[in-house]
Amino acid sequence: MSAAGRAIWGRAEQQDFRSRVRGCLLGGAIGDALGAGIEFDSLEKIRKEYGQEGVTDYVPAYGRRGAVTDDTQMTLFTVDGLIRAQVRRDTGAWHPPTDIHRAYRRWASTQSDWGPDERREEDGWLARQEWLYARREPGRACLTGLGDDVMGTLDKPKNPDSKGCGAVMRSAPFGLLVGWEPQLVFQLAVECAAQTHGHPTGFLAAGAFAVVVHGLARGDDLDSAVQHALRALTSRPGHEPVTDALRHALGAVRQGLPTPDRVESLGEGWTGEEALAIAVYCALVAEDVRHGLLLAVNHSGDSDSTGAICGNLLGAMHGETALPPGWLAELEGRSTILELADDFAMEMTQGPALHGPVVSSPGWIARYPRA
Repeated sequence: MSAAGRAIWGRAEQQDFRSRVRGCLLGGAIGDALGAGIEFDSLEKIRKEYGQEGVTDYVPAYGRRGAVTDDTQMTLFTVDGLIRAQVRRDTGAWHPPTDIHRAYRRWASTQSDWGPDERREEDGWLARQEWLYARREPGRACLTGLGDDVMGTLDKPKNPDSKGCGAVMRSAPFGLLVGWEPQLVFQLAVECAAQTHGHPTGFLAAGAFAVVVHGLARGDDLDSAVQHALRALTSRPGHEPVTDALRHALGAVRQGLPTPDRVESLGEGWTGEEALAIAVYCALVAEDVRHGLLLAVNHSGDSDSTGAICGNLLGAMHGETALPPGWLAELEGRSTILELADDFAMEMTQGPALHGPVVSSPGWIARYPRA
């Protein structure tokens, strides 16, 4: 398959894809919200406050239960940018990293503006969602990398010393480009990660994560999807920390029953390769979505990011119906996430019916302007 996407989508295939897209985005948001209230806490402190099992449900964060962080915010703008790239292709302009950068710049505005009142029509509908105008501990590299109009590239990346997980936690949507070949998914995720995280560990972990999601969205099992990512990494200079982290995650599965201590043996999740390894391990040993997500957040470290990444994986693997309904019911922004997920699925499966070089749906172009 090529970047042009699949030529034919049957109805059952469309329904399966939409379920995986919904599962990936909603699952990531649930994991993010589960970890939001304990992000900076040690495992000892978590157990002291919530019991020996740690958190088993949402705990208050940012004034409510089920609140999401910058991880979910940026993931949604990744989706928005990918849809806009597809729509803009009708004009002859085809450079997805530029459209993703513009989307991330729209996210950056939500971190400083009071609200969406002054947003222009060409900013599209997502940028006008008032609930997104909230600072939820955004990473410094994301803010500085998007602090001006200059786009970081692999040749001239932003924050060349940054290998934090801020590029990984927003990169699941690249993996949902199921009509693309894995190497193209990897390359796009890496190029977009370099816009904020210029250290090879930071951007290669994002590329590896996208390839894992890509395999799951195509129906592969998780172990096979990880193997795809390991193969994609091998030709990249500086891949060793990410490759080693993924191999450690696979090895930890064979070391006995999953425990928080085994999770912490993979790191704390502040860097890209550690967050990816923890999420992959928790998804591999998960008895179900609930078990995997609680394991992914109950540790000393970046609980919301490891929870979000694990949720993306489990949601893409099992689809939306596997997500715990009680957590869905309280999730901040659920209606927006669902709407965006369905728009993405519709664009990727039925894009030619929505827009073209000659005739386009006015409503679709209003939501995702070509400007």
